[in-house]
Amino acid sequence: MTQNPFDALGGGFDMNALLQQAQQMQQQLEEAQANLAQQTVEGTVAGGAVTVTANGVGELVGVSIKAGEFDGTDPDDLSDLSDLIVAAYRDARAKSEALAGDQLGPLTDGLGGGAGGGLGFPGLG
Repeated sequence: MTQNPFDALGGGFDMNALLQQAQQMQQQLEEAQANLAQQTVEGTVAGGAVTVTANGVGELVGVSIKAGEFDGTDPDDLSDLSDLIVAAYRDARAKSEALAGDQLGPLTDGLGGGAGGGLGFPGLG
């Protein structure tokens, strides 16, 4: 005799509806991630001497260096430039993560079963 383990949840549990809801949520997440990949943010350091552009998923898509700020023949200047590019990217990456949190947050908040209800999956909220 095989008993459905979901019978204990009551007669109103519909596994097909749950699967359909999960598929819809996955599709919404994929659409939101594709949208993020099309958006850009900038990270700037040293008063605009170095600006990098990243997309909403954190991929570096551009670097801009203000003319006259660095002497390409000075090793210390080049080392400073490298450090500034890294710092500008970190700034852009933080902005892209904030953008992603703003756009994906409403879609993922319901998964953890926290204050907003959700599906009750531990570790996903």
